[in-house]
Amino acid sequence: MVKELLRRLSDAHGVSSGEGSIREIIRAELEGVVDEIREDTMGNLIAVKRGDDFSIMLAAHMDEIGLMVQYIDERGFIRVVPIGGWYGPVLYCQRVVLHGKNGPVMGVLGAKPPHVMKEEERKKEIKIENMFVDVGATSEEEVKNLGIEIGTPITIDREFAELAGTRITGKAFDNRVGVVMLIRALQQTDSPHTIYGVFTVQEELGLKGAKVSAYSLNPDCAIATDVTIPGDHPGIEKKDASVEMGKGPVLVIVSASGRGLMADPRMTAWLRETAEKNDIPCQLEVGTGGNTDATIIHLERGGIPSIPLSIPARYIHSPVEVVDTVDIEAGIRLLVEALKSRPAL
Repeated sequence: MVKELLRRLSDAHGVSSGEGSIREIIRAELEGVVDEIREDTMGNLIAVKRGDDFSIMLAAHMDEIGLMVQYIDERGFIRVVPIGGWYGPVLYCQRVVLHGKNGPVMGVLGAKPPHVMKEEERKKEIKIENMFVDVGATSEEEVKNLGIEIGTPITIDREFAELAGTRITGKAFDNRVGVVMLIRALQQTDSPHTIYGVFTVQEELGLKGAKVSAYSLNPDCAIATDVTIPGDHPGIEKKDASVEMGKGPVLVIVSASGRGLMADPRMTAWLRETAEKNDIPCQLEVGTGGNTDATIIHLERGGIPSIPLSIPARYIHSPVEVVDTVDIEAGIRLLVEALKSRPAL
């Protein structure tokens, strides 16, 4: 049910502030399903299913982390800055797509080869400022003739793939997974309440789209669909990340040790009771890092009761994120069932 939609969304490209192609996929999925669909000034896509005076905002950010052209040297090598939170070594020697004025251009991220590094250099992290994009050009003029200039956005070139069982891998599962959950929930829900499905922009740059849309819509409560880190693989301990893949969606009670969000207890109770009533597996998380759109939504207006509903995802902010479709399906079911009622606010 969700696999092919996630494939299309993951393989599409939409770096922060350049989410247009993602917006079009979402719009096509929801035309005729919702009562209204519109784009606000900042680029958030807002889908509305009208009901009574109680309104629930569901937020999922469309953007993915990427890069942007900062400088083109005389030999045609391109220096870049990160757009969003990258760990340098993850990017080294990746293939990328530059979204230029004349269409997409393929390139690779290069750096000094380890074969010619000094011993002390090999011990250090390869930093993004020491990398460059090679598109095969031999001059600055040739690069510009390809339609590439300062400010051209860049994304990773990596395709969706299936792993064993119900697990899949691809780029930008953070947060195309949340987008899939929100699309399917809007398609399936039959709620007596007014539902705002908001596909937000620039979450990776500071939760910007969610702030603007939450202020504008002023909902009675909100759920942010996103991903979170499981502690079920080598290199991380369960005491640091207690959730696991395959055991259901995650109610994030605390993010960033409370510096981000303390989920409204009434929202937590509402979703927990819905899960129990409908035999939907779910997990609880108290996290020390990471934030979602819920972090900023809950601070808007006079305060909006909010909670993240997240899916465990391994290796986030990399080109090979991994999720289990069983968790996504359960998350959609939980949203659909919850929207039949409302929290006791």
